[in-house]
Amino acid sequence: MNYESILFENANGIARITLNRPDRLNSFTVAMHTELRDALAKVRAEPSTRVLLITGAGRGFCAGQDLADRGAVASGDKPVDLGETVETWWAPLVMNLRTLPLPVVCAVNGVAAGAGANVALAADLVLATKSASFIQSFCKLGLIPDTGGTWILPRLLGTARAMGLAMLGDKLSADQAAEWGLIWKSIEDAKFKDEVEALVTQLAQAPTKGLARTKELILGSGPLNIDEALKREAAAMRELGFGADYLEGVAAFKEKRTPTFTGR
Repeated sequence: MNYESILFENANGIARITLNRPDRLNSFTVAMHTELRDALAKVRAEPSTRVLLITGAGRGFCAGQDLADRGAVASGDKPVDLGETVETWWAPLVMNLRTLPLPVVCAVNGVAAGAGANVALAADLVLATKSASFIQSFCKLGLIPDTGGTWILPRLLGTARAMGLAMLGDKLSADQAAEWGLIWKSIEDAKFKDEVEALVTQLAQAPTKGLARTKELILGSGPLNIDEALKREAAAMRELGFGADYLEGVAAFKEKRTPTFTGR
């Protein structure tokens, strides 16, 4: 597939996806969803991929849904089934990112609004420039925070802050988002590119299978009691303990050298 709405490359263990509609603040269209789904399938199918980086082109990360793409704004148009839109595009995108068996890093380089904010928050590690912001703008249109927003926000922030963001639609600065625990880190704009690159390089050299199991267990811990969580941890440790990366890590520790992990 030829990509027109995104940029995609995969080299040296790092897959990079850039939302590439800067004139529309990288807002989503059906074409962008289709291209992103195809790119994520390629990431999932390539065994050499160790980390995925998602960012946006231009001055913003993503403004969410491009309303003009569906004709939902024009007076007299037939109403759009927004539930079908979520079921067809947004929900599968979130689940794709959440179940990808490797770390997903989102580099928020500007405003992340509506579904764009929640796509970013579906990543495992979110970094943002200090000039970036997060806006749950759904309430301005009489809607609810979709794209996983009603699930992600209270788990990261607690009920009070999730309610405030969702019901008021206030702009949340990157610094405040980091202070509240919504994202991993807020970074000076001038240093952002270098720090993002250092992070994904580190993850590309890390024990990927162990990170994938860590991701799986943390994201799946919500409905479990402590006994169930301990059993899942034991099963994961049993599997990983027989893996090549664990053996390499132990050998490197004993030999006082830097380990060379293969992701197995």
